[in-house]
Amino acid sequence: MNLLLFAVAPVFIIILYIYYKDKYEKEPKRLLFFNFLLGAVVSIIITTILYYIFDIVLPLPDRTSVFQQFIKAFFVVGLTEEFSKYIIVRYYAQRHTEFNEPFDGIVYAVMVSMGFAATENIFYVLEGGYQTAILRAFTAVPAHATFGILMGYYMGKAKFSKNKVLLNLTGLLLAITFHGAYDFFLFIDFIPGIWLGAFVSLIVGIVLSQKAIKRHQERSNFKV
Repeated sequence: MNLLLFAVAPVFIIILYIYYKDKYEKEPKRLLFFNFLLGAVVSIIITTILYYIFDIVLPLPDRTSVFQQFIKAFFVVGLTEEFSKYIIVRYYAQRHTEFNEPFDGIVYAVMVSMGFAATENIFYVLEGGYQTAILRAFTAVPAHATFGILMGYYMGKAKFSKNKVLLNLTGLLLAITFHGAYDFFLFIDFIPGIWLGAFVSLIVGIVLSQKAIKRHQERSNFKV
């Protein structure tokens, strides 16, 4: 039970943070829960299916090949996981009437991302123990949050723009890019010290996420 709490605690801290940042028009808790649940269950199922397909179509057996690990990070893991989140935000949250200001893109994308991160983190923490829980609380879970914020920033803009397709895909591409970069530096750990690149990627993602949050706050339709 304690391990389970350690696994989900950073997820809910981030959720509360984003909920607090939604200053001017809070989203219905029921809808937030549904998006979290879809991220925790449906996006995991989609990801698992896509992983299985990639293993058949594009096997990458050489763990010491930088090129193969690049393909794995960006085109297998990054693309698969972010796409599985994207389609939920795009075809469920973004169509909802409660999605009525640009900041909502960040809120719902983070809810889906945190649902995904919760399920993923539970598996990793139950296998790896408290050390894994602490490490991932400051790395993988915040990373998933930044991917969600960056995706949601553009999807929030897309809802109220004539360039909906372009902006939605820009959000997806940005999330894939940061996810891929973060994982790539971890996958090529056979190169000494290269893992530091993952932390650089995470820090850049956090800085950009803070700017994205501030911009959408300033442009809220409900700001008095």
